[in-house]
Amino acid sequence: VQLQASGGGLVQAGDSLRLSCAASGHTFNWSAMGWFRQAPGKEREFVAGITWSDYYAESVKGRFTISRDNAKNTVHLQMNSLKPEDTAVYYCAAKLFDMRITTRPSEYNYWGQGSLVTVSS
Repeated sequence: VQLQASGGGLVQAGDSLRLSCAASGHTFNWSAMGWFRQAPGKEREFVAGITWSDYYAESVKGRFTISRDNAKNTVHLQMNSLKPEDTAVYYCAAKLFDMRITTRPSEYNYWGQGSLVTVSS
């Protein structure tokens, strides 16, 4: 089972980016999918999760949108109005056969390799 994240980059404050995560090796239709991020010197934190509904951290609510395409086994994170404090390595994660969105990294079974997002002021 592999998760491959892509779409990071360097942008200016106020810009948008779209992260994608492609899953392979297993269908994730019955799995909660999430995005986390980790800034330098900080712990990994929950950003957004999706099952049949979506859930967001307060810091990104109204700016980020998570979506999934079960037919393509992919999940996306649309990030708008980016701020310098959004700078971090972003990771996609999955909870295989578990449709509960949770915010603790330890509760996710599979992780992508991380995609760096840098937002300059």
